[in-house]
Amino acid sequence: MSRAKPGPVERSITSGSDFLQLRIEDAPAGGRADWLAERLRLAMSDGRLPVGSRLPATRVLAADLSVSRGVVTEAYQRLIEDGHVAGRGRGGTVVVAVPKAAPTAKPYRPPSTADVFATDPADDVFDSLRAATARIDLSPGVPDLAAFPRSAWLRAERTVFARLEPAAFGYGDPRGTPALRLAVATWLARTRGIRVDPSEVVIVAGVAQALGLLAKVLQADGITEVAVEDPGSLGVQQHMRNAGLRTPPIPVDDAGLRVDVLRDSGVGAVMMTPAHQFPTGVILDGDRRRQVMSWDGLIIEDDYDAEHRYDRPPVPALRSMLAERVCYAGSVSKLLAPALRVGWLLVPARYRDAIIAAKRLADLGNAALPQLVLAELMSSGELERQLRFLRRRHVRRRDAMVEAVREHLPGAVVHGAAAGLHIMITFDAGFSDVDLAAAALRQGVKVQPLSWHCQRPYRPGLILGYAANNPSDIHAGIATIGQVVRQH
Repeated sequence: MSRAKPGPVERSITSGSDFLQLRIEDAPAGGRADWLAERLRLAMSDGRLPVGSRLPATRVLAADLSVSRGVVTEAYQRLIEDGHVAGRGRGGTVVVAVPKAAPTAKPYRPPSTADVFATDPADDVFDSLRAATARIDLSPGVPDLAAFPRSAWLRAERTVFARLEPAAFGYGDPRGTPALRLAVATWLARTRGIRVDPSEVVIVAGVAQALGLLAKVLQADGITEVAVEDPGSLGVQQHMRNAGLRTPPIPVDDAGLRVDVLRDSGVGAVMMTPAHQFPTGVILDGDRRRQVMSWDGLIIEDDYDAEHRYDRPPVPALRSMLAERVCYAGSVSKLLAPALRVGWLLVPARYRDAIIAAKRLADLGNAALPQLVLAELMSSGELERQLRFLRRRHVRRRDAMVEAVREHLPGAVVHGAAAGLHIMITFDAGFSDVDLAAAALRQGVKVQPLSWHCQRPYRPGLILGYAANNPSDIHAGIATIGQVVRQH
């Protein structure tokens, strides 16, 4: 048995810090403090350490670099003397000035009206319009974000965290948490007449992701085109086309989508908003529903704004009658907030495994914690209370907008006022609604031209959202549009 004493524990021959990827081996012998100070100045100059950044504690950085604490303290002191950093006690050492002229990114310039409306709408047109400055935003599809139920959400969070097991913080089922899938199944049964087992519900990042997953699965099944409503959502068309699907237009009239034209087109799949068509607001009537039921193609049902109804009875979802022919998508974007990015997707049994696989490969599933909080909101009745509150508020704002249109735009025809978060208005005058929207934006009012959402020629018009504005702002915005129309 050897009596040799064990040697010292071997240390790594290199030492470094995650902070700025500093390597002490790069420092010249006898000049470590100078080297460190210069590295920090360079990081301040090139933007890696902007004003307000906090430097690591001297003890921590010294340990990372395997140097004496004095080396780091001396480097920091030189920066303090130069006026580049300052000691803030418990707040640490903070960058207060950039040492020399640093390359800066070009300042952000909000899109001008010319940028937004100059050409045919590109894929980022809605981003550009949202970024454009306006004193009154009458864009459609925007819920009342100020009405988000913060207190109820916080109570639900506390309830969830009080009973949350550690395992809930791990990777979960790509279909979504069992709690939210159960809550969605219950919600759809109560509010949309859809009977579905929670195991059939797939939680997605909004309807946009639902469309992307469907497009991938349908193409694998040989479907290369999906007919869309015309007028119909430009955003839907963009998602479909981006996924490689063609989107032939099918006209919409006062009874909804023209099923006879759909049948004659020979297209085997169609995207519809039957409960509240976007943007016209019409409902697919009884006769058209019977025609759809006798048609043998696949239906993608976006249950757009179905919950927001005011002057008409509820309309059942197509999915409730045609479960094996309807892919159904919905979300809480208009009930709570688009920022939550939570929606759901139901598909016929023949597509279910493929959709789940596509969701798994896309992102492994939505974030679990917001799902659990939303499930608590839905199961506790808070979401229904929120919907009742929103309906009362939306009716007042809808009425204010319709009255303002009658007063300031007497030549306009109002469409789709019985439900939803927007109205559509059309004009007989032969002018460009894109030019009208651009002129309105120059006057500080943001709207969407109807022609953006039309593949075929249609009357000029505007789509006007009212949910996110109080009545006085709605009246002022419509009055401004009226002035612009008269100038045209």
